[in-house]
Amino acid sequence: MLLCAISIELDLSKMTFGNSYQEVGTLTSSTHLFVQWFLGIVSTFLPDLKPVKKPLLALSLLPKNDTSAAGGSALPDIRKEGKKFRQYASALSATVGPFAVGTVLAWMSPAMPMLLSPTSKIKVTPNQGSWVGSLIAIGAIFGSIPAGKCADIFGRKPVILCLTIPFITSWTIIYFATDVWMLYVARLIAGSCLGGITATVPMYIGEIAESSIRGELCSYVQLNVTLGILYVYAIGPFVNYYSLAIMCGILPLIWFVLVLLVIPESPMYLMKRGRKEDAEKALVWLRGKDYNIASEIETLQVHIEESKKHTGKFKDMISSRATIRAAITVLGLLNFLSCSGINVLIFYAQSIFETSNCSVSPKLCSVIIGVLQVIFTFASSQLVDRAGRRVLLLISDSVMAICLGTLAYYFWLQEHGVDVSSFNLIPLISLGVYISTFALGFGPIPGVMIGELFSPEFKGLAIGIVCVLASLIEFCVVKTYQTLLNYCDHGITFAIFAGFCVLGTTFVWFLVPETKNKSLQEIQDELSGKKKPKANQSQNATGSQPVSA
Repeated sequence: MLLCAISIELDLSKMTFGNSYQEVGTLTSSTHLFVQWFLGIVSTFLPDLKPVKKPLLALSLLPKNDTSAAGGSALPDIRKEGKKFRQYASALSATVGPFAVGTVLAWMSPAMPMLLSPTSKIKVTPNQGSWVGSLIAIGAIFGSIPAGKCADIFGRKPVILCLTIPFITSWTIIYFATDVWMLYVARLIAGSCLGGITATVPMYIGEIAESSIRGELCSYVQLNVTLGILYVYAIGPFVNYYSLAIMCGILPLIWFVLVLLVIPESPMYLMKRGRKEDAEKALVWLRGKDYNIASEIETLQVHIEESKKHTGKFKDMISSRATIRAAITVLGLLNFLSCSGINVLIFYAQSIFETSNCSVSPKLCSVIIGVLQVIFTFASSQLVDRAGRRVLLLISDSVMAICLGTLAYYFWLQEHGVDVSSFNLIPLISLGVYISTFALGFGPIPGVMIGELFSPEFKGLAIGIVCVLASLIEFCVVKTYQTLLNYCDHGITFAIFAGFCVLGTTFVWFLVPETKNKSLQEIQDELSGKKKPKANQSQNATGSQPVSA
């Protein structure tokens, strides 16, 4: 299977990479073999990636050069989907970074008991521990806007590569830390990487993916975050503080190599910079030689000309109805995600299970939670382009509210002296279902919609601002968790989280648009309040739509 996948999908003697698109034959033989190995391994885990031979019915009914499905623009006809293999490979390579983010988020769970131990070389109090956890959100503020703007100026790929440097720096500081202030600095730096990745990786994946698989590929961001969390939950109980830092710190190096060797620059970015030839080469690499590159380039050019009417400045952004609606949608989703208490659970999983007196080992409970999160995030990646975004979000937040309400009642009974030993599996069951439904909807889908809703002329700035505001909310939630426990105990704290889930469900019902199977131009038209076209279904590639995600 491995050899077949390589021989069918790859022509390595003509493969191109990065901005220069050098032939692989000009690289060292070791690099050649590495790329063969990596893409071959990836191919064994991917679904059938052969191009779809039949167009969607809506497209097949359109006459050539019909413009109704493209919002009225004179767009060329694109009826043939490209090959998917290299789009999957590029997306999976880019999302090794989110895997590293998962290790940063989950590090608190096994590390805090080590740091709070009397034998720890670094003396940390519970209050200082809350700062260690919450400062990552403050760091994200300093990474979001610069990364988004730099991605618009220098390109998506160079910025993604540069994010590996602070990642490695943060783990190095954690390893050599001698006091809590060094941990503060390390977590701030790691947070800047988190903000940068949130602003750039979904943007990049949205711009290279065809609409038929865009939701799935964008959801791989959250999937890899959950894999990183599981990785730390699984190894954390069995290694010491220093080994854990080393095993987490090596991941950014792997990310650097994969990004450098595998992924091309975004065709949308290249066209915006007037590098038409490079954009064509990138599309050939991503879609295959048989794909209608000329038509996609033409539609990209139409969009670039349209976007020149806007300067991309802040005053133009806030006057754009589509951008404002996109910002409200994404910011609302990210804020309700934070207020659901998900990062509190990830950071303090072991201590929560210890407090609940669950009959299962707290360390094992953490691993179970991590496994469930991975399984259901993967399930979401397969459902998001079938069931739709809204359905998964509504199911997710509704069930999360029920689970948190159940957990709150359990803790309330425990804290009021009621014997809960006969049903002490409720915390594991409640949090297991909670994390599963979170992973099914509210975990990955906000990242998907970040890549879909913003128009390219405002994307870098808008995503940066949204991520800053969301990071402030996240900081407040994580930092005040210990304060809430001191004044309200676990019961009321989790009841508050449940209440925010109810509000989040209401927000999704009334304000979040459905983007399933819609071209990016159709999404922008809907956000702008334009009349919906009769034919909504589209198989256009991302680059063939006037707006990139």
